[in-house]
Amino acid sequence: MTNTRKIYIASGIVSICGIVFQVMLGALGSYTLGDSVKQYALTIGLFLSGMGIGSALSEKVMKQLIRRFVQIELLIGVIGGCSSFVLFFILAYGDFTAGQFYLYLVTLIIGMLTGLEVPILIRRASEIGVELNKSTARVLFSDYAGSLVGALAFVFLLRPWLGLIKTAFLIGMINIAVAIWLIYAFRNEMVNSKWLKGLNMALFLLLFAGFWFGESYVSIFEQKLYRDQIVRSFDTSYQRVVVTKEGPDTRLYLNGNIQFSSSDEHRYHEALVHPAMSAAKAHQHILILGGGDGIVMRELLKYDDVGQVTMVDLDEEFVQFAKEDPLLTAVHEGSLQSDKLRIIHEDAFQFMMQDRSLYDVIIVDLPDPNSEALNKLYTLQFYNMVQKRLAPDGAAAIQSTSPLHAVKAFWTIHTTIKEAGLHAQSYHVEVPSFGNWGFTLATRNPLDINHLQVEVDTKYLNNEVLPLLFSFGEDEDEYIEENGSVLKLRPNTINDPILMQYYNEAWKFY
Repeated sequence: MTNTRKIYIASGIVSICGIVFQVMLGALGSYTLGDSVKQYALTIGLFLSGMGIGSALSEKVMKQLIRRFVQIELLIGVIGGCSSFVLFFILAYGDFTAGQFYLYLVTLIIGMLTGLEVPILIRRASEIGVELNKSTARVLFSDYAGSLVGALAFVFLLRPWLGLIKTAFLIGMINIAVAIWLIYAFRNEMVNSKWLKGLNMALFLLLFAGFWFGESYVSIFEQKLYRDQIVRSFDTSYQRVVVTKEGPDTRLYLNGNIQFSSSDEHRYHEALVHPAMSAAKAHQHILILGGGDGIVMRELLKYDDVGQVTMVDLDEEFVQFAKEDPLLTAVHEGSLQSDKLRIIHEDAFQFMMQDRSLYDVIIVDLPDPNSEALNKLYTLQFYNMVQKRLAPDGAAAIQSTSPLHAVKAFWTIHTTIKEAGLHAQSYHVEVPSFGNWGFTLATRNPLDINHLQVEVDTKYLNNEVLPLLFSFGEDEDEYIEENGSVLKLRPNTINDPILMQYYNEAWKFY
């Protein structure tokens, strides 16, 4: 194999590693710090800025090019390989701000080191005798082609199979393996390289140990982030799932956000389900958007006249877990095994675009709008589709975040639903595990809430409490004062995602 071909191969491999580190750091920021669009935008910006800095610095590297390239790969391998592990350590024993600073700093540094790689390889290819324009074109081709391979590998192989910790260590090992290979491939010009060989081998073994044992230590770090003992934790293709247990209380967390506590989830789910079931004239065709934990279905099955229930939840791995895990089946009482339930694993927005059925009841039990992917499920475009799929005498209940902690976000959801042509009645309930929580009851026709009744067995909700849920205090109502006047809220749309701004502003201190 010629030396030029070796250089092109090295360029392709390290470019795969570079793009994997870039998207991995974006995913890591999204999971640990929230707001996926912001984190990916900052990651790309910082990484590319770092590459620019590295390219500018590369003009000072004119001698011993292979040695310098090997040293760069060593640094990328160690810094990138340990990046996920160190971030979890900082978040467990430090604080959010320190974790954020570390993530952005390491992104900039890896970008800068990546920016040094290509110019050095181009110069080395030119030294061998390849014309500068050809060496540049060929190295850049290897680099760009490798970037595509790296992006696809991360999305379809590395993240689903290995997770963020093992992926980082593995890619770091590949960087160092390239360095070791180049030391031997160009051994005739690598004078006094014994120490460099030894250092690379030692660091490769260190990352190998991290690959095998790092996740067990991260589990210890992760435990610091939760009040109770973690008894289940894993990554699906879409989210991090953590289940904790303390005494009789089981808690489910998705991407670090609590979804329910078995000690008080009945308050949330009874409030979500039963007002809509009372408002609807029939219960033959019911749609659940989200609800993969099975608890909404548990409440629906309390009604003898429930016909077919369609549940749309994107995450098949999580739903399968909820079906089988004894801790979760004890909470949802085996509802996910019901013959009345049809489960579809699809994005809720896409499903609503394609579906043409009418539903007597629609229950929207989706995560809060803290990212672009989730925000679209709270837009005017989405609620227009809900309105079209709702039977004339039907009712929809929509999870709407907290009217106390996120008052602008809560009433923006209300405003958006009304803009879709639905009659919206907002209400709320106190859930001890995560506070005052809000919902919106939506119908095609005006609704008198005094006619709502609870006709099934419940732990909390009754006919005396139900109408009181629709009353709000002064610090929770829709007449929000700002700069001395009442703020006029506008509907949330895909083009104008004002809800996500309100939501992130409200929750950043909680």
